[in-house]
Amino acid sequence: MEFTVQQIADLLRGQVLGDGNAKVSRLAKIEEGTPGSLSFLSNTKYEPYLYTTGATAVIVSKNLEIKQSVSTNLIQVEDPYSSFSTLLEIYQQAVAASREGVEEPCFIGQNSTIGARHYRGAFSYIGKNCRIGEGVHIYPHAYIGDNVTIGDNTVIYAGVKIYPDTVIGSHCTLNAGCVIGSDGFGFAPQKDGSYKAIPQTGNVVLGDHVRIGANTTVDCATMGSTIIGTGSKIDNLVQVAHNVEIGKHTVVAAQTAFAGSSKVGDYCTIAGQVGVVGHVKIANKTIVGAKSGISKDIKEEGTFVQGAPAFDYKQNLRAMAVFRKLPELQKQVDELREKR
Repeated sequence: MEFTVQQIADLLRGQVLGDGNAKVSRLAKIEEGTPGSLSFLSNTKYEPYLYTTGATAVIVSKNLEIKQSVSTNLIQVEDPYSSFSTLLEIYQQAVAASREGVEEPCFIGQNSTIGARHYRGAFSYIGKNCRIGEGVHIYPHAYIGDNVTIGDNTVIYAGVKIYPDTVIGSHCTLNAGCVIGSDGFGFAPQKDGSYKAIPQTGNVVLGDHVRIGANTTVDCATMGSTIIGTGSKIDNLVQVAHNVEIGKHTVVAAQTAFAGSSKVGDYCTIAGQVGVVGHVKIANKTIVGAKSGISKDIKEEGTFVQGAPAFDYKQNLRAMAVFRKLPELQKQVDELREKR
């Protein structure tokens, strides 16, 4: 697909500095730009590449001060990163829209329906009584169990496993290998030291515009629903246990785990390798630093915590500064003891 620089600018509500008739046909990093490519600059660390890039056009902030002459064409916008993300989304949608139809062999069960403009890849499986919307893309070897509901324009990538009774909203993306609705880790200890499995009879509910990373697992509820709210983004290799509730527009980085019945608010940011114990509540707009352990409720909105166990971020930094000095402090204590 080929577009003029002016067409891109109109799409992003930006302004062209240079030749609006120049044509671009692909996207590229600014440091790897070549003629015909479109790039963007949002991090000032990469500003030197603006003056050397071979890209035909670069999306920049309208507030950027140009310090040298540039040979590329500029598209000035409010937020270059967001604008470039919009272009990537449009490109992805265009590619997805070009893929329609049914590859064989694949299977769809009794009383299941699927809307127009859908794609079903080879060896995909849809169980009984499913309701699947329009424009849904189901890639090869995906499994969708009985009684599943999926909204419009959702993408199910290869090897995804969706257990029965799951509810998935519109415009969601489930990346390869993720498992939605597997049994929660529920076992009752017995007097003889063994464990008896507790049946997991609930389901999983994903809101609209939810993104689930590759090889992430979201367990079904023991009773009721495990819930991931509208707009939330879950990275690869994340464990979401039974009856967990994650609010709207919360982002979770890789290798994080939520134990059963923990509740995370709206607009939270959970960094990588965070562990959250069961039955705790995390307030809206909380930020949790990497490798933290959440062992109790976070009640105040907008709190920034880090550490294991986690506590106030700034206090944690001060504590770490002292921790690094412990060998020196120990040496000083030993010297004082010798002088006594």
